[in-house]
Amino acid sequence: MQVAKLVAIADATFFGRGCGILVFRCPNTKRNLYLKEIATEKVADYIQAKLFLEEKGFEFEALVVDGRRGLFKAFGNTPVQMCHFHQSLIVKRYLTSRPKLEAVIELRAIAKTLTRSNEKIFSDMLNAWYVKWELFLKEKTYSLDGKHWSHTHKRVCSAYRSLKTNLPYLFTYQKYPNLNIPNTTNSLDGFFNKLKSLLNNHRGLTSKRRLKLIREILFP
Repeated sequence: MQVAKLVAIADATFFGRGCGILVFRCPNTKRNLYLKEIATEKVADYIQAKLFLEEKGFEFEALVVDGRRGLFKAFGNTPVQMCHFHQSLIVKRYLTSRPKLEAVIELRAIAKTLTRSNEKIFSDMLNAWYVKWELFLKEKTYSLDGKHWSHTHKRVCSAYRSLKTNLPYLFTYQKYPNLNIPNTTNSLDGFFNKLKSLLNNHRGLTSKRRLKLIREILFP
């Protein structure tokens, strides 16, 4: 069997509760290679898709994903790139678009440099921010009985933790320049947007007809 080298984008999208698809796409050839209907997004589905494509003769050189928990380590030694767009959405969700606290404004500013930075510079900025605001992050709010507490600025803590945890996977595309790895899943997101628009115009389709329409769009 002839082996085909593959850099793939893998992502899932949903059209309603319990109704979604998982797709693997090659951004360099602009071909969709795999489709599966899913009710929930599970790491096991991504692993199954990768194994299926490997059995078909593909050898994965790298994968671009949205950063779902547990996904980075699920692919063994295959290099994984975290989508910059999804990382930015995570930070924005925690910090909002118009933060007022200085610490939050500074962290948002660092996050906005992601697409034009590299791992060392970004890591240095993130570490310097943490050193400056460590006490702020450790502030606690106690319950009325004084027995329980939570982080006062837990959303800021979550945004920082997301960036810190995903850091090893944010600049994979720079470590393998010869592979032409995208730093986003945008190549696939465009198809998802088109799908949702068409399905909204064809509400009431049975599951079988909906899947047929999806296949016609993804595999023209």
